Amino acid sequence: MTTTLNPYISFQDTAQQAMEFYRDIFGGELTMNTFGEFGMEGPGADKIMHAHLNTPGGMTLMASDTPPGGEPRSGSAITISLSGDDAAELRGYWEKLSYGGTIEVPLEKQMWGDEFGQLVDRFGVGWMVNIGS
Repeated sequence: MTTTLNPYISFQDTAQQAMEFYRDIFGGELTMNTFGEFGMEGPGADKIMHAHLNTPGGMTLMASDTPPGGEPRSGSAITISLSGDDAAELRGYWEKLSYGGTIEVPLEKQMWGDEFGQLVDRFGVGWMVNIGS
């Protein structure tokens, strides 16, 4: 097996909704396990301990909720970048990711010749989309 690099996002009680949102955008197979499935009882047992999305295009995205009693970690220090030359596919991702989010840089032609945009989705995760010319 080759080494892979996969984004792993920490959420504060919204991992299930966020990962279902990403599955609806990117497609693929989503598996999720709660803390309760691994023996935790009480408040927070229904939260997501691990979620894993494998898309038909070969992308992998993982996530979890902050464990009960744990300190939430901010996701603002990272932005996920999507790039390629399939303009229709990438524009479709852009449209879906931007729903309910905040567009920071509109998706449009840039000085380097590519189309580029940057947004923060409704779950607070930053995304960049670059469509090669």
